[in-house]
This record gives sequence, C-alpha cells and structure tokens, in this order.
Amino acid sequence: MLNSENWDWNVDERLIANLNSWKDKFKWVEEPQVSPDGEKIAAVVNINQGEFSVCINGQTWDNNFEKIWFFKFAPDGRATALVADTGEWTVAVDGIAWDNKFSYVWNTMFSQNGKNIAVAVQQDMEYCIALNGAPWENSFENISDTVLSPDGEKTAAVVQSVALKEGAIFKFQEGVFTAAVNGKPWGNHFVNVWNPVFSPNSEKVAAEVRLNLYDYTIVVDGIPWEQTYDCVWEPIFNPANYAVIAPVKVGGKWTLAEDGKIFWDARFVQLWHQMFSPDSRKLAAIVAPKFGKWTIAVNCRPWAVTFGDYVTDAVFSPDSSRVAAIAGDKGKMLITVDGEVWSNSFDMAWKPVFSPDSKNMAVRVEKNGKYTIVLNNRLWEHQCDALWNPVFSTNGEKILFRYIEEGKYFRKVISIGEILQK
Repeated sequence: MLNSENWDWNVDERLIANLNSWKDKFKWVEEPQVSPDGEKIAAVVNINQGEFSVCINGQTWDNNFEKIWFFKFAPDGRATALVADTGEWTVAVDGIAWDNKFSYVWNTMFSQNGKNIAVAVQQDMEYCIALNGAPWENSFENISDTVLSPDGEKTAAVVQSVALKEGAIFKFQEGVFTAAVNGKPWGNHFVNVWNPVFSPNSEKVAAEVRLNLYDYTIVVDGIPWEQTYDCVWEPIFNPANYAVIAPVKVGGKWTLAEDGKIFWDARFVQLWHQMFSPDSRKLAAIVAPKFGKWTIAVNCRPWAVTFGDYVTDAVFSPDSSRVAAIAGDKGKMLITVDGEVWSNSFDMAWKPVFSPDSKNMAVRVEKNGKYTIVLNNRLWEHQCDALWNPVFSTNGEKILFRYIEEGKYFRKVISIGEILQK
C-alpha cells in the first residue's frame, strides 16, 4: 500500500540516473527496478568474478556478495535482495544482511506497509518461512504457496507434515498435506492443499483442498466446509463479515459459494479471480458464459461484451462504482471499463490504475517495442524505452511517470490536464 502523500509532487522532470555509464563501470548490469516514489533506480551488478552488488542511482552497496538475485524495492522504498555469501543465503535490506543464514531462500514477501519482510527458506533439506530473519520453530519436508498476512505479523504456507516414501501412493491418498500458520500445522491432512489466504484482519486462514481423488472443498482454520465439489478455486474473505467466498464447480458448471452454500444463482463455463469492491457491497469475478467467451460479472450479472482469449487484471475503482480489466482478443490486448472497450489495442497492457477520486484511470501499455500511458482512453504522446506503472497523486490531479529513454532514467510529474487537453 503506497503512502504517497509526502512524495515530491512538483510538476517537473528530473534525470535521476544515466544507466549508460553503468555498463562501462560494471561487467554486467541486470534488469533495473525503480522505487515506488520514483526517486531511485537500482539493479544487480557484477563487479568481478563471484562479486556482486546492487547499484542505486549510480552508487553500490557497501557490502558485496557472492550471488544476488530477486532484487525488489519494498513498499516503503527499502532495497531488498536475496544474497549468498560463503555458500549460505539470506535477505539483505539496504545492503545489510540478516543475521540468520540458510541453505536457500526464495519468494520475498512484504507487508502492506513494507515494514515486515518474509521469505521461504530451506535448511538441512527441511523447509519453513523466516519473518524478518526469524525462522519458524517447526520445519517440514515440503513447503509451497507461502503467504504473509496483511498486518505483516503472521505467515502461512502449504506444508507436507506426514513423511512419504517414494511410490507410497496409498499413503498419499490418505493425505499428507496441510497448512501451517506461523509454523503450526492444522490438525487435518488432505490429499492436496493450495493457495492459503489470510482474512483482512489477519486472524483467519482459508485454502482450497482436495479431500480424495475426486472431491474438493474449502477449509477455514483447519475446518472443511461440509459440502464437497467437483473442483474449487482460490477463496477470498468478505472484508465486511469475513465470510469465505470461493468458486466451486457443480454439475459441470462454475458458480460462487459462501461458507459452503451456493451464493450466485448463475452458472458459468469458468469463473475465478473473484474480488470485493472497497465498500464490500459488490462482488465481481472473471467468468466465461460460454466456451471461449470471457467477460466480467458484477453481482452475478455478466457484461454484455465478451472476449475470445482471456480477461485478466480486474480491479474496482476506490469508490466501488467502476470495474476495469485487461482483455485479450484475437492476439491483441484491450482495455475495458464497465463493459465498454477503449479504442486502441496493444501488444501488452498492465493492470489499470484508478485515481484516488475514481474519476480517472491510467494504464501502462506497450506497442511495437515502445511504452506509454493511456489515460481515460487518450494516449500520452511520450513514448519510452521502458516504463513503470503510473501513480496518481493523493488529490488525483497529477500523475507520476517513471521511465527510461535512451539509457537515462527520468522521474516526471505532470498534471492530468496536460494529457487530456492534447
């Protein structure tokens, strides 16, 4: 969650770094990343054989490492990376490595405010999660689908808590997987568990499970729903009352269930990626009313427009009145808002971004190898070699652009009107 109120919102353009000089300074430079506020650009760089660092605005970290990968800026702007030294892996934050080291680490996760950082870890061929450098007390034979709670205080994952020898298919069918929260496994075991999710208040965890070879359901805090289904997809929590909503397959068609009871009357060929509006009064999902026909349904009512390839990256506006998504049709990517399709098509388009007042919407797009922004169906005339998602000011009147042109990284703030009036 971005806290952009205190960023520099003066309307201007600033050159932050000339990346061309980095190529002469280092043996190689990996793909750059930019901070949320646009003030920093960074990349993993190779200084010498077996010697890596992170270069931020032209300056490297004080500490070098044998290997560095998965560099990311945290939501609060801190620079993080997975680093190895003397054969052990850990997390480095602003160049300072955690005290605890592991055989391997992966999948960096951040709390919404960026203050807490978690990773999946392997030590002595057992697996767990480390939060701010502290690993779980319990470790397991396998781990997957790691997740950090919204408040950043809890972690969860799918774990194998029952030992299983190779070829023990009957033991597998009895169930060897469960979910663990802060290292404590649920009491029940299942054939498979997928996609644990925390409730918005970080108190509950729900997940998809397979009970046997044929039956699926949803489990909440270790307790399965009484009803079983032909298949299920990832659940979510209602932010208002913490009821659990999940796509379920019944009689060959998909719909939504709430706490084990059918919630939507309509049936679809496919249904997934459900989401609540910010005010919790609307529920939308990506659906296929017919085979090969994709759209958005809001409160069980699908849009009239459909797309032949897919629909993805759906998002509600902050005031809950609008829904936007990216759609694929005949090999091109389109932008759709409330069932209306914007006029241009693109080779690539990213998740739509609404202004805080919900009046404007911008999308980062790519066409013919160049990147720009579409604002309210109007193309920004500036084309770039690289571009990151736009960020609106808190009053919705300005946009922050973070882009690379001819090897130089710029931070530019312009008013909404500058784009819309051209």
